[in-house]
Amino acid sequence: MNANKLKTEGDAAAVAESMQALGRAAKSAAKSLAQATTHAKNAALKAAAAAIRERRADLLAANRADVEQATQRGLSSSLLDRLVLNEQRVEAMARGIEDIVALPDPIGSVITSWTRPNGLKIERVRVPLGVVGIIYESRPNVTADAGALCLKSGNAVILRGGSESNRSIKAIHECLAAGLRAAGLPEAAIQVVPTTDRAAVGYMLSSMTEFINVVVPRGGRSLVERVQKEARVPVIGHLDGNCHVYVDRDADVGMAREVVLNAKLRRTGVCGAAETVLFDRAGNAAATVLKSLLDAGCEVRGDETLQRLDARIVPASEADWSTEYLEPIIAAKTVDGVDEAIAHIAKYGSAHTESIVTANSATAERFLGGVDSAIVLHNASTQFADGGEFGMGAEIGISTDKFHARGPVGVEQLTSYKYVVRGSGQIRP
Repeated sequence: MNANKLKTEGDAAAVAESMQALGRAAKSAAKSLAQATTHAKNAALKAAAAAIRERRADLLAANRADVEQATQRGLSSSLLDRLVLNEQRVEAMARGIEDIVALPDPIGSVITSWTRPNGLKIERVRVPLGVVGIIYESRPNVTADAGALCLKSGNAVILRGGSESNRSIKAIHECLAAGLRAAGLPEAAIQVVPTTDRAAVGYMLSSMTEFINVVVPRGGRSLVERVQKEARVPVIGHLDGNCHVYVDRDADVGMAREVVLNAKLRRTGVCGAAETVLFDRAGNAAATVLKSLLDAGCEVRGDETLQRLDARIVPASEADWSTEYLEPIIAAKTVDGVDEAIAHIAKYGSAHTESIVTANSATAERFLGGVDSAIVLHNASTQFADGGEFGMGAEIGISTDKFHARGPVGVEQLTSYKYVVRGSGQIRP
């Protein structure tokens, strides 16, 4: 029986049966993938990218139906932005898969090696994690990114997207399955939970420990909190993307304006969007930067000092410093130098992505070394917080954890390692 064809809504027993079938199939597929050649994995990915292009019209039609239904349900503008596919985003999915093809295969690579005085030769070698469970909201492109990354890293994956993107996910998954078939790899290497029943998520988190090795949530705070609370396997994820840009006293005003506008407004609904801008009180960029934000239609919630610069700036509350808006809204505050900026980020930030704009290299190094976030940047937009932009092909999320992965989670971060020891008859005294 094909688990992906089961109808399970409202039937707890059917949900359990379906999820168990997915788990068994994924575990079996993971064993095959761990031994699959780089050529076979790349062939599957190339065929999947080709299928996405060939079936572009079908993907867009499925997505239009999802968007129409989500709009009727009153989905927020930030989630709608993540849900929508267009010609450019479909092509980006295909290119993203091809970028993953071009990456080195991490499996079997030797991380380090050494020889002991007794002659034992020891290697630390990369191996797959096994079966990855990914739970995500709105973003149908995660289906392609996650499926491709897991395949390249030798992992089977069970994908559970949001009900609002169900049609889009199924259409993309069919392209991935076509790629697997073309390369002779097991279709169960990439599976989609067949039901939108919320009970499937709970079952996936609590009752599949014999199948799933790690869970990656990608969505809003409520989803991530639920996963972290209920999961009985390790979780890679982050709660919020409360990202900051600090404009130092030595910042070039024009550069500060461009960086802040891009960091906030390029795409407001992504986790790398800046939510707070901090200005050094001794600098002179605040008026120019804030006017540009306001003129572009961004609401600015500022402290008393900044409110005096423009009547359109509304008062910021204490809650604003720790809010992830995911909308064209930004909090703005003055600070006394880089150390106060670092302290503010430590108190209110979510350890995701922070940037400093300055021409002073010493100040920049103090910021980069003093801010304990997954990604820190100098003179660059926070919207570069993306695996593709890091040259990783794609990523299945940005981790703010310190164990097991941090920052963009790509093929290398979806591996573990084992020790391979070669001897010549040594015994331990």
